[in-house]
Amino acid sequence: MMTINVAVLLAVIVVMRLRRRTQARSRLEERNTAFLVLALGILIAPTPVGQGIFNGIGQLVRGMSQAGS
Repeated sequence: MMTINVAVLLAVIVVMRLRRRTQARSRLEERNTAFLVLALGILIAPTPVGQGIFNGIGQLVRGMSQAGS
């Protein structure tokens, strides 16, 4: 259930970023958009590899949030 919510959020972010004018984008913004699209593809792909990467990122985020507390 959580992957669906994250995938929907990433899809909205990608659509919003792609609606901006191309001339106003920097290379960093282009790289960030490419990373978001890649992450969205991993979340949408119903493969064990995609789920493994998602679980690894989730553990990393949980570890970082616990370390910050």
